[in-house]
Amino acid sequence: MSISNPSGRDTFSSKFGVIAAAAGSAVGLGNIWRFPYVAGENGGGAFLLIYLAFIIAIGLPVMLSELLIGRKAQRNAFGSFRKLAPGSMWSVVGLMGVVAAFLILAFYSTISGWTLEYLYQAISNGFSHGDTKAMFDTFKQGTFRPLMWQMIFMLLTAWIVFSGVKNGIEKYAKILMPLLFFLILAMCGRSLSLPGASEGLDFLFKPDFSKISVGVVLEALGQAAFSLSIGMGALITYGSYIGKQNNLGKTSVQVTIADTLIAMLSGVMIFPAVFALGFQPDSGAGLVFEVLPKLFLEMPGGYFFSILFFFLLAVAALTSTISVLEVVVAYFSEELKISRKKATVIGAFSISVLGVFATLSFGKLSKISILGQSVFEIMEYTAANVLLPLGALLIVIFVAWKLKKLKVREELSNQNSLKVTYFKIFFFIIKWLAPFAIAAVFLNGIGFIRLG
Repeated sequence: MSISNPSGRDTFSSKFGVIAAAAGSAVGLGNIWRFPYVAGENGGGAFLLIYLAFIIAIGLPVMLSELLIGRKAQRNAFGSFRKLAPGSMWSVVGLMGVVAAFLILAFYSTISGWTLEYLYQAISNGFSHGDTKAMFDTFKQGTFRPLMWQMIFMLLTAWIVFSGVKNGIEKYAKILMPLLFFLILAMCGRSLSLPGASEGLDFLFKPDFSKISVGVVLEALGQAAFSLSIGMGALITYGSYIGKQNNLGKTSVQVTIADTLIAMLSGVMIFPAVFALGFQPDSGAGLVFEVLPKLFLEMPGGYFFSILFFFLLAVAALTSTISVLEVVVAYFSEELKISRKKATVIGAFSISVLGVFATLSFGKLSKISILGQSVFEIMEYTAANVLLPLGALLIVIFVAWKLKKLKVREELSNQNSLKVTYFKIFFFIIKWLAPFAIAAVFLNGIGFIRLG
């Protein structure tokens, strides 16, 4: 079924394309790399329950708010606020999203490049050569190889975005998202087949409520926001490519289910194997790049499954980098009035230049620090702790308090052609609950308050 757009802009051409692209934006390293180690550090099952509650109660309404802004305005993140609130300071919120996307892709492309290095190492059986922790440290402190993989990843991302919304983003999302799902299912099957795997399932699905603290609650809320890619303009930008006939509420639910399912399957893929082979679930950010390669060495058929795992990790990273670059490209092309192809080249090149500093901050530039943090850390901190939560907070305030309630209902109901039975609860959440919850994460993240 075709989804038309009266504005004449390039748009998604089908409902499946909308869901695949939006889910691709949400599903990424946040689900497969970050979720398992954050869950592992915060007690497993108890964290999962709180995370799921926040996904439904906060993440879904905020996602719907972003899609609503984009589709109503039919503009990029900056242009959407400028159109919906002309002559006001609200356009700064959109500009924050563009800046956040710029910073995020600069350091995210560093980690994405690591996935390609580890895919290469898996294929060449490089994990069998020694200490996997030392191997990871040596690699990320290097110069040529980390930069090479980062540039290759940025080229892949730019190539897809260069082709446009319909022939690039949507086309490849339709291929990559089903591929990602089947790859992760294959990995889950192998992990669950290991003797002793049930202990990992118990850790993930049997909550120990003694592990719950204010800090765990805030981590779960922060992970819910990070996982769904809210606050940085990606969903506003993608929302602008969704036709007026599409049911935004239904789309948001479908994307949220896909994102959450991938996160949970990542836990099922990793924790049973971790417990079965005697490793620790609270190994932190090094879980994927230090612990899992060691785990694959001990797992029967580990060579094949290590290739499968790092391939799916690279695919997950790519689905996200596409959406982040699109935020910048849409801004450049629509606000600076340059062609999409030129905007892609300029955006990818400038982000890559900044990304070099993030990549080298583990090695040659490791002695450079800003307020005690490396270049990589300051980029990640500024984006994750400041721009994303602040952006999400201002977005829900904008929808609930600036846009008229009638206009919000009309957009969600496709000009009153759809029933929106959820509207009252949705509006209550974005008006009252979401702002306070996101503000708590923001204030805790910047150290203004310490809640855990």
